[in-house]
Amino acid sequence: MASPVDIVVVGGGAAGWSAALAATEAGARVALYEKLGESGGSSALSGGCLAFAGTDLQRAQGVTDSPDLLYRDLVEVGQGVNDPALVRTYCDAQLETCDWLRQAGVRFSPVIETASGQSVPRVHTVDPADMVRTLKAAAERTGLIAYHPNEAVAALETDPTGRVCGARLEGGASVAASRGVILASGGFAKNHDLLMHYAPQYAEAVFVAGAGSHGDGLRMGLEQGADVRDMDYVKGTFGKHPTDETNDHSLQAVYKGAIAVNQDGQRFVNESISYKLLGDAVMAQPWHTAYQIMDQGIFDTGDDRVRILDFGRRLEEGLFYVADTLEELATQIEIDPDVLVATVERYNGYVDAGHDPEFGRSNLVHKHGALRRIETGPFYAYPSTAVVFGTYCGLRIDTSAQVLRADGSGIDGLYAAGEVTGGFHGAAYMTGSALGKAVVFGRIAGAEAAGA
Repeated sequence: MASPVDIVVVGGGAAGWSAALAATEAGARVALYEKLGESGGSSALSGGCLAFAGTDLQRAQGVTDSPDLLYRDLVEVGQGVNDPALVRTYCDAQLETCDWLRQAGVRFSPVIETASGQSVPRVHTVDPADMVRTLKAAAERTGLIAYHPNEAVAALETDPTGRVCGARLEGGASVAASRGVILASGGFAKNHDLLMHYAPQYAEAVFVAGAGSHGDGLRMGLEQGADVRDMDYVKGTFGKHPTDETNDHSLQAVYKGAIAVNQDGQRFVNESISYKLLGDAVMAQPWHTAYQIMDQGIFDTGDDRVRILDFGRRLEEGLFYVADTLEELATQIEIDPDVLVATVERYNGYVDAGHDPEFGRSNLVHKHGALRRIETGPFYAYPSTAVVFGTYCGLRIDTSAQVLRADGSGIDGLYAAGEVTGGFHGAAYMTGSALGKAVVFGRIAGAEAAGA
């Protein structure tokens, strides 16, 4: 039997360390178990984007935003199937959480202009691996955390009343947790069987996620009778180069004005929608692949501070096709030159007219940004498929991060935060909402468990 604690946290990513920090700040003794040798998980591999609204960083850049606008955008992007109570809780807590992160030592870069699902710029960027390290260091400064890397939790333990009161480790030892357990173990993007059960349409997609993303927390929650949410909405992110293995991240030139065309040279989607819905669209195309087509003017709007907008780096790595004319570009990517030229000319006409009758595109991204013509050489094409970074669905929780059964009752002593949970995103995804959800609900879970 390991030494008893107040709270066991399962998983050492952004959600787990946010929970640990909030719990230790409240005076709770915490044991955090990370099955890998190093903290970070999928959080450390992410683009480092957090969706916050109404911050001083936005105001300094002349951006007017509010929690209410963030709420409306999240519900709209989620197509109304996300849990409005969870979305409201996030929006009401995110400003205070942003300040809390700063107090812990997290540093933010300037807000980036263009991102999926946002009516105004609200992506606050961090070095994601450094953010996890900073949260870990802040928790350790409290003197109330016991960190156990390379130790996996195999199952939850309950008392005679059914309350979760500890965990059993893979080695067989048990650890008692008088105030409960917080599951922050990530998703299941590395579990082929679960992926094929919940998302067989992505069998041909590229998968990039933390090495520990096998659905351990999902399994443990289900064993306790937990309900799940959003399992029908596992989606990949559009923009991953289909053959390059050195860049884990997607590229979102469409949000700067590029169009997406398939191997037949035709547009197939409104390029301003969530890149998760774009992922669905590209998987339905021939060879599950498209090309992001842009001109020099659009290429020049890239942002090397943000991985998904770092066009220059991808050009240096030889991942773009480049040509002086659209006809030459079409030849390189084996598309009929006449078809590609006609597609671009037709789109430019829509830009001039202010209306896209084919797919309804009216902005660069969501409701933000004026469309741009594609007209000034050289021209660029970036091969793009879908990549599954995370599963964005899982255990059903309430606004206090307590795990719920199908009848809506709470499972005593069991909390969850981050990618292991469902209900927040709904049918699609806003840039920054996954990492944002991890820290906001991780903090809530830690504080609630500590007060239990």
